[in-house]
Amino acid sequence: MRVLHTQQDWFDRLLPDGLPIPSSTLLSGPGGSGKPLVGNVIAAAWLKQYGSVIFMSLQYPDHSFIKASLSKIAHLDLDDYKGRVVFIELDATIDSMTEPEDNRFRANVVKPEVWDRAIEQASGMLPEDGPGILIFSSALNLLLFSPTYGPGILEKMKSAAQGAQRFTYLYSASTTAKAEEIAELEAVVDNLILTRSAKSPFRLYMQVVRSRGNAHISDEIEVPFSAELLADVKEIADHSRKKVIPLVSKL
Repeated sequence: MRVLHTQQDWFDRLLPDGLPIPSSTLLSGPGGSGKPLVGNVIAAAWLKQYGSVIFMSLQYPDHSFIKASLSKIAHLDLDDYKGRVVFIELDATIDSMTEPEDNRFRANVVKPEVWDRAIEQASGMLPEDGPGILIFSSALNLLLFSPTYGPGILEKMKSAAQGAQRFTYLYSASTTAKAEEIAELEAVVDNLILTRSAKSPFRLYMQVVRSRGNAHISDEIEVPFSAELLADVKEIADHSRKKVIPLVSKL
């Protein structure tokens, strides 16, 4: 079995055998608890081992926060991996998706058929050597606010997680809203990691609940991210609620 080690002691201590490749992983926890930052640790390790990453970060207005957080937590400059990274930016105001501009494009991935087409387009822009292609989709719960497409996109997420063979899937989703739907996703992924945060000062905790076929340590640990970085994540989460959810709710 192929595995990924992040080279971050706090993470690899909980997964001494590494993260299975290919597989599906869900980072699950309350909104604003730093899940995308943990995901970026995995994405950084993936890139450093000469894999490719598709970022489908639904909560960010652009990819600048991803670039900044990867620099802070993993000392990784995304510009050094330009040929191995594609950004899919959520645009709930368009019917389908745009043509790529450089290494990014916009897509209405609320719609299940557009989700498929966007991943196909993004993966066609990347090499599949090394550990292959990692699809990092964050804030997936935002898509579930669509009364028309929510049930269908949930099934799309679940089927992708259960059939992870060509790609490795890394999801993050908030349980603050749509908790029942996220519980369905928790039940089918290969690897489940829970996060929570505490205030005064702002701290992040994580626990590995399940890892397919590999040993794991179920202790809850504090993640060594600064309170400033965690506050930035919370601010982005607030942006999602105010900007993204009203648009998705109309579809």
